[in-house]
Amino acid sequence: VWHKNNCINCHTLFGEGAYYAPDLTKIAQQRGAQYLQAYMRDPSKFYNEQRHRRLMPKQDMTDAEIADLVAFLDWVSKVDNQGWPPRPILVTGASIAATGTLPPDQAAAVAKSALPPGTKSGPADKDPAALGEVVFRTATPACNACHSLTAGANMAGPTLAGAATRAQQIVTSPDYKGKAKDVEGYLSEAITHPSAHIVPGAMYSANGVSFMPNTYGKDLTPEQVAQLAAYLATFK
Repeated sequence: VWHKNNCINCHTLFGEGAYYAPDLTKIAQQRGAQYLQAYMRDPSKFYNEQRHRRLMPKQDMTDAEIADLVAFLDWVSKVDNQGWPPRPILVTGASIAATGTLPPDQAAAVAKSALPPGTKSGPADKDPAALGEVVFRTATPACNACHSLTAGANMAGPTLAGAATRAQQIVTSPDYKGKAKDVEGYLSEAITHPSAHIVPGAMYSANGVSFMPNTYGKDLTPEQVAQLAAYLATFK
């Protein structure tokens, strides 16, 4: 399916191909199957040609072809590519602010280097929010692969600027059907059970299922989930 639709004419895998559109080596880990399936059915629901200056043509693939292509990209994403292709070095300030786009190994190194000399443990040692910031940048997939921290900068997922304020509004709304009772409870629920409450918008869900990966409840420890919720709760 990849070759039949000439995906390599615009995209790269392991840095091989054309550079008109994003490298897809790790896209299955960064976006997840639900998102990729919906995107391949109709890319125009996710990106605007006038705003983004380019738009993936609608390929009119069958559901079986989409499933096969997603399975292929999932297989590719699990190859140990030793960090190849290298991440491009930005030499201007044109990137979206506050996305925290450091790779996991660099993010961890930055967090460690921020400590006073002789300190042995994580950032701010025992501060849950500071520890949660590290989780935000280093989870797999990293939260900042889909979420910005800048107001109005919606990416594959909604911006997390003002997350705590929205969480408070949601848990007190009669339309809320989840189980959380407070802000951090809702944020934890959103991390581990993203379909418990669907954020409005065709970019974020389909058929009542969130595009956000539902693997964090398994891949993160309860302590990490609590730390991440504490960090997100600082965004009023």
